[in-house]
Amino acid sequence: MAARIVETEAYTGSRDPGSHAYSNRTPRNEVMFEAPGRAYVYFCYGNHFLLNIVTEKEGTAGAVLIRAAEPVSGIKTMMKLRRTGEIKKLTNGPGKLTAALAVDKKFNRADMVGGMELYVASSGEKKFRVTKGPRIGIKKGLDLYRRFCVKGSGFLSAK
Repeated sequence: MAARIVETEAYTGSRDPGSHAYSNRTPRNEVMFEAPGRAYVYFCYGNHFLLNIVTEKEGTAGAVLIRAAEPVSGIKTMMKLRRTGEIKKLTNGPGKLTAALAVDKKFNRADMVGGMELYVASSGEKKFRVTKGPRIGIKKGLDLYRRFCVKGSGFLSAK
């Protein structure tokens, strides 16, 4: 399966009150302090997993939440996993995305750059516009505009 990332949110550790690593280092957020390119997968609201990619140098917390993606290949499998036939609703939210791609806790700490099962690769697409706005679903740090979206994408979690 493959999907083109169309929406993300950045979280910058101790400088960011919306980040899991804002207050301190814990067993849950430990991976945020590891080498960049690692997956940070956690269980949210007791019903779905969320996928982040660690972004900062080792020892400094930071990650980017993958909020939404556009399905590219393996769409029938994604539909089965999500139990929906609506392509626009397959991956238009962080919990929907992980369900469609079968991402769960076993992918926590996965190498997203050189790994084989779960990884990020360039699509080669050169031209697209990015919009910036407030993050969604958090209570603190809303003044930090760190939500980034591919402008005009029909697969965003929120317009």
